[in-house]
Amino acid sequence: MQVSDVMTGDVTAVSPESSVREAARKMDQLNVGALPVCDGKHLVGVLTDRDIVVRSTAVGALPDATRVDEVMSHDAVEQVQRQMAEMQIRRLPVVDGEKNLVGIVSLGDLAAEHASGVAETLRSISEPSEPDRTGTLATAGGAESAQGSRRA
Repeated sequence: MQVSDVMTGDVTAVSPESSVREAARKMDQLNVGALPVCDGKHLVGVLTDRDIVVRSTAVGALPDATRVDEVMSHDAVEQVQRQMAEMQIRRLPVVDGEKNLVGIVSLGDLAAEHASGVAETLRSISEPSEPDRTGTLATAGGAESAQGSRRA
């Protein structure tokens, strides 16, 4: 079985130059938590709802003034399940040999085809990530916060 056998083929992408607000609206319209980021047809990254929250909203960046390429995840597809587990995401873009976007594969796509390793991938994705204890996020009152986040 190949990834192309289980992927979702009709995918909407966002441009790296798009604003975070534009991307968030697109996610809302499509009812998705991740969008591939493409320069033309060339995949350059992935933007997740968590990227928006952690790398943009949490640091007080303005959604109309912040570009997608400032907050997106830059990792591309090499090994689907390993990447999903490491990044704790449930969807990955699928690209051809020239890194052109051709689809998106989700954990559900893999599970529906009974791909081996799905249970371990799901376990890794669902494992809470370590909290950010750097204390570098500014709160609304201007004080530093050392509270971490936990992946839902």
